[in-house]
Amino acid sequence: MPTTLILMRHAKAVDRLEAEDDFQRGLTARGREDSAAAADALQDEGLKVDRALVSPSWRTRQTFEQLIPQIGSPKVDDPMALYHASTDMLERAVKSVMGECETLLLVGHNPGIGGFAHKLAQRCDATGHLPLGYPTATACVFELDSDDFDQPRFRFIFNPKGA
Repeated sequence: MPTTLILMRHAKAVDRLEAEDDFQRGLTARGREDSAAAADALQDEGLKVDRALVSPSWRTRQTFEQLIPQIGSPKVDDPMALYHASTDMLERAVKSVMGECETLLLVGHNPGIGGFAHKLAQRCDATGHLPLGYPTATACVFELDSDDFDQPRFRFIFNPKGA
């Protein structure tokens, strides 16, 4: 059975100067609106998440909390290793739980999360669907038949800047 993988960057956060430290930065009003719009888009695609990997930073947790009413209440892991994780680290984290779920949501930070999405998109000739960089609150959905990520299938992207 294929696994659906949702790669989402946290929504727009307050400026670094407006928070005590980077880890504690929360969402702006626009960030809350964009993550709610992403939740609606995922729901419109019929996606229900049964497992989530979420960076433990405040902005990623707030982004995830905005999604819950539409995506369900998945089992959540939020290891510190996901905070500003590299593309390779995110890939390893996803592989570690792939067999335990049908739909997996990963909420993280750039450049790692965007790099992971672009890597998968390149493998299935879908880079034209992805925006340059990976804007805040962007969610890209792939279907995977195995945990080697060699032949992903692009399904859908939500980009609040393109919506």
